[in-house]
Amino acid sequence: MTDNAGSVLPAPAVAAGADRPAIRVRGLRKSFADFVALAGVDLEIRPGEFFTLLGPSGSGKTTLLRLIAGFERPDAGTIELGGRDISAVPPYARDVNTVFQDYALFPHMSLLANIEYGLRVKRVPRAQRRERALRALDMVRLTGLGERRPAQLSGGQRQRVALARAIVNEPQVLLLDEPLGALDLKLRQEMQLELAHVQRAVGITFVYVTHDQEEALSMSDRIAVLNGGRIEQVGTPLEVYERPGTDFVAGFIGTSNLIERDGRHMTIRPEKIRLLAGDAEPEPGAHAETGVIRDVVYVGVFTRYIVELDAGGELVVARQNEQSAQSALTVAGARVRIAWQPGQTSTIPQGEDAR
Repeated sequence: MTDNAGSVLPAPAVAAGADRPAIRVRGLRKSFADFVALAGVDLEIRPGEFFTLLGPSGSGKTTLLRLIAGFERPDAGTIELGGRDISAVPPYARDVNTVFQDYALFPHMSLLANIEYGLRVKRVPRAQRRERALRALDMVRLTGLGERRPAQLSGGQRQRVALARAIVNEPQVLLLDEPLGALDLKLRQEMQLELAHVQRAVGITFVYVTHDQEEALSMSDRIAVLNGGRIEQVGTPLEVYERPGTDFVAGFIGTSNLIERDGRHMTIRPEKIRLLAGDAEPEPGAHAETGVIRDVVYVGVFTRYIVELDAGGELVVARQNEQSAQSALTVAGARVRIAWQPGQTSTIPQGEDAR
């Protein structure tokens, strides 16, 4: 990444209207025939934030993005962009750009021509749009490739061109609808870092849709977890992972354990639980229980142990494979003690106390 990446924009996107949300939605509802896609969503996204809409298929995340973009009209509720109500504004009149999983590049045009296209439509002078397009190419680390055609690029490179084409228009908000979904795992992980770096360089508000929990945790400033057309929780990656607000969030983001103890409905992550070897004693203040290892799952860097507890319930315990895990695969059926610190659990409200 070069030092002049931010020079594509005349000023950081957070400079104007930093005291109000970049996006605010209130009471947003949308149905398709008998299917309720969004059931009264309220949400605020801050200026300059990398904000992710995370959820399974059918949760409403893409519908919410399309409503912000203007590709769908809400049945009820309002959408504000920088304090301006845009609920009835057509897509072309909204100061947003969208990057899709399908790169939608013009195959007969060079990369520079693709990136310049939106500026040409806006009648930006030729010299100025060429300068901005070159800077955008530099920003996404494709310097010197401007005369190539899309067919001459890899999938990851084409995705970078699509990103440059959107950013060069200097929108208030950039919407990204699962843009890395078509890439293989290694390339997708590399592009996650690229997107995060670019977003921080230009300061534009990014709203990113994904069903990939690891992707959301690694890239986002904040995450909204959606389920069944509603927002289950909004928080930083650490908050939604360490302190899930609902059973759904606990189960959807990573692997979690739900257990009832002392009248508490609580969750604890597998990596927080210690598997005590032999006569080893738990740490001071730790809560310890006994059980039987029902199953063992080898996952490369760590091994999962599924433990049926004598006091009731079942927990997944994760242990890092610092040495050979061969012996771990033979312990199914063995009795074991496990322990965790009470502060590593998180209580999830139930009934009238739930959100």
